[in-house]
Amino acid sequence: MIYKSYQVEENIDLLKNNTTLFFGENIGLINDFKKKIKEKNKKFKILNYVQGDLLTNNHFFNEIKNKSLFDEKKIYFISDVNDKIFELIQDILSYANDEKIYLFAEILDKKSKLRNYYEKEKKCDVVPCYPDNELSIKKLVTNKLKGFEGVDTKVLNFLIENSNLNRFKINEELEKIITFFLNKKINIKDLEKLINNNENDDVNILKDQAILGNAIKTNKLLSNTHLEKDKLPFYIAIINKRLNRLKDVVDLSKNSSISEAINTLKPPIFWKDKKEFTDQAKIWDRHKINKALEKTYDLEITIKSNAEIDKLVVFKKLILDLCLIANS
Repeated sequence: MIYKSYQVEENIDLLKNNTTLFFGENIGLINDFKKKIKEKNKKFKILNYVQGDLLTNNHFFNEIKNKSLFDEKKIYFISDVNDKIFELIQDILSYANDEKIYLFAEILDKKSKLRNYYEKEKKCDVVPCYPDNELSIKKLVTNKLKGFEGVDTKVLNFLIENSNLNRFKINEELEKIITFFLNKKINIKDLEKLINNNENDDVNILKDQAILGNAIKTNKLLSNTHLEKDKLPFYIAIINKRLNRLKDVVDLSKNSSISEAINTLKPPIFWKDKKEFTDQAKIWDRHKINKALEKTYDLEITIKSNAEIDKLVVFKKLILDLCLIANS
């Protein structure tokens, strides 16, 4: 069954079959569908694979074929797929019964065997993810900022123009807005300052040096970087985002090199950040990442619940702790 992406955005339950193919150049939309599936299936264990995993070993196929009635319910995400996986998917689906299997691809042309199979088979669903237009981005912003005051035409137009109709970028901007405007009152002056602020670049540099474990540069940046108390939740969100992306690489690199794992990340690492990100991935493991995430979580709770503490001091301590964990 072929579905329009906007239909599935409004109601993910339209996908009745056990397997669905999402394909297209709109990576931001595909990521949104992944989040919706995870939110709908919180009791299920989500297992992430890339096509290369399935083509180089039989672990996935054996797991589907030899499942036990007592196994935990699982959902499978298979990313970066193309026609190379077509015959294997046919075999897998012949054994899969209750398992939910979701495939994610970039552009598949009309001659694609995989695309044609999912479009014609009654037991399969397929959702093309084409680029957004102004109307779909406006709808996305309106839904995400529902309950916020000040979301007028000027704010909407500013966000649309700034995003260049790129869903991934607009989602990043919306995360900043939701984190920064805690009182849910948006004004255009503060919005423009938040979105087009060079300070964000300075905080990113500070974050990167701390995660790299560069104590000398981190201490120097702590002295020179302008930090605002009201933006601390936003700064923590920036750190958490990097830690979680590093966790993704750790998971993906179990069966491949760090470089190969980074190349499979979606959305991809920006070319300017790739060297530092690669250096960070070489020194962080799951234990370190979980330890750091515990500290960011504890700090976020402390900041929100304790009005008497010096928030900038405890945030700077977090930065130094990250540096220590990186070097541990």
